[in-house]
Amino acid sequence: MPATTAAHAKRAKRAPRVARPGVSGALRYGRLGVMGAVALVILVAGVWGSWGGAQHLLLSKGREQGTMKVTRCDGETCWGPYEPASKGYEPRARVDIENSAAVRTGETYTVVVKPGSREVVRTGPAGMLHAWVPMGGALMLASVIVAGGLRMSRSAWVLGGAGIALITAAWVAL
Repeated sequence: MPATTAAHAKRAKRAPRVARPGVSGALRYGRLGVMGAVALVILVAGVWGSWGGAQHLLLSKGREQGTMKVTRCDGETCWGPYEPASKGYEPRARVDIENSAAVRTGETYTVVVKPGSREVVRTGPAGMLHAWVPMGGALMLASVIVAGGLRMSRSAWVLGGAGIALITAAWVAL
């Protein structure tokens, strides 16, 4: 008897498998639910991380706006004098801005003052894109979950591409 026929005969003698349709379907839907929830949590965390700075830019109407000249940086903070552009506000000797790649000593930036503090957020396209960088990272991370866990490769490419585009635009704008 040829080898292929012997192997076929050996397989035919095994007991037939009993199909359990409920278990495999439940596992599949459970995996989809868990991976969908993980991707959603990552995206919500990205929005949450971005909203801290972006809210002052998106909702800037009625807030104190002006310019600041960065005179010194130390650790995570840069500071300098502030000159208001809005009427009814006083110049300040010092306001603080986050020390990042977007801020250089000696440069003057248009800013919005966070209400009730001396912290400012950079405005304009560069400030807006910089504020949404955490969302870009979340989009890229969620794309991996969507591709691997949900097996939705086209959607994953769209999410990852949007995240890369957002981070690249912020880098170019800065």
